[in-house]
Amino acid sequence: MTGHPKFKLSRLREIGWATWDPIGLRVTDGWPEDEYDRYLLQAAGRLWNGASRKEVASYLLSIETQHMGLGQTPGIQQRANEAAHALSRYVTELRAQ
Repeated sequence: MTGHPKFKLSRLREIGWATWDPIGLRVTDGWPEDEYDRYLLQAAGRLWNGASRKEVASYLLSIETQHMGLGQTPGIQQRANEAAHALSRYVTELRAQ
């Protein structure tokens, strides 16, 4: 795809905290709102550049299991799929503008 997307970090954070949150920080006081920014930007960028939702879900899974070292936790696949789906909807909205 051409052009550089203008991702709204606030929207990516909204999606990430609502659907992904692998560390479980949103239930704590004073959680760092930027904790997942780089992963969400990377995931959205991949979608923008033509990656499938399945590929983005796999990316999020690898971040959680390998980069963060959290292993296979309950609900991991569902969280990754939901986040990839929500990010895909957002990218689609951006393209329509």
